[in-house]
Amino acid sequence: MTVLVTGATGTVGRHVVEQLVNKDVQVRAVSRHPERANLPEGVEVVAGDLKSPETLIPAFRGVTALYLITSSDQADATLETNPQVVELAEKAGVQSVSLLTVYGDGPVEQAIKNSRLEWAFVQPVGFMANAIDDWQESIRKEGVVRTLGGGKRSAIIHEADIAAVFVETLLENRHHGNVYTLTGPEALSTIEQVEIISKGIGKEIKFKELTEEEARREWQEVGLDDESIDFMVQMSDNPPEIGYTVLPTVEEVTGRPAKTFAAWVSEHKSAFME
Repeated sequence: MTVLVTGATGTVGRHVVEQLVNKDVQVRAVSRHPERANLPEGVEVVAGDLKSPETLIPAFRGVTALYLITSSDQADATLETNPQVVELAEKAGVQSVSLLTVYGDGPVEQAIKNSRLEWAFVQPVGFMANAIDDWQESIRKEGVVRTLGGGKRSAIIHEADIAAVFVETLLENRHHGNVYTLTGPEALSTIEQVEIISKGIGKEIKFKELTEEEARREWQEVGLDDESIDFMVQMSDNPPEIGYTVLPTVEEVTGRPAKTFAAWVSEHKSAFME
């Protein structure tokens, strides 16, 4: 079989590619910039853009299963998938799709449910890798993390565990119609996450709780709109229960426990050290 991986250079997609390759699966990877993909040897890298579905028509040829994202999972890129991608995949003979989703009820999700494709939705509550996007610079330069809601807990998950669940759904046909909400093995506050990073890299990291006014000003300075800022404040003040409720889904699907944040930090020390 051939598996097509969209968002192949993303936080999760890169792990999906590597894990499929390790299982000797034929992988075709889609990237908007294939010359910069830097994926494992043997992976066929093709150009394509999920915002322009027609660019994916050649990539769908001969594909059995599709790993699909609804939007970019990287902070430095903007990408929203056009739902027509689903129709073109179906016409090309793709049999199944596994979707990385956030809310589970958008236009791409509806297009999949209305198609004849077998499908599985995977919904992580939060990435451990967000620690790099959010705190890398201030930890490396100042040894400090500044944010709103230091006591807020989240059952964040290792991106490799997300990928492992996806690999199961792509290769096995017993997952059709399932929506898998994924968490890590523990619900950690932001302060606890900072303490774990500090211990893992052997460097003192201070935590500074921002006021709502300070947080809003910082988010405005990086270009976030008012609606996004209001949402982030709400999530800090009153996070949804699903975000901090630990679930056994990773172990149920993959047969092994989810990785801890301490393990993730051990793998990513260099990101926080000068």
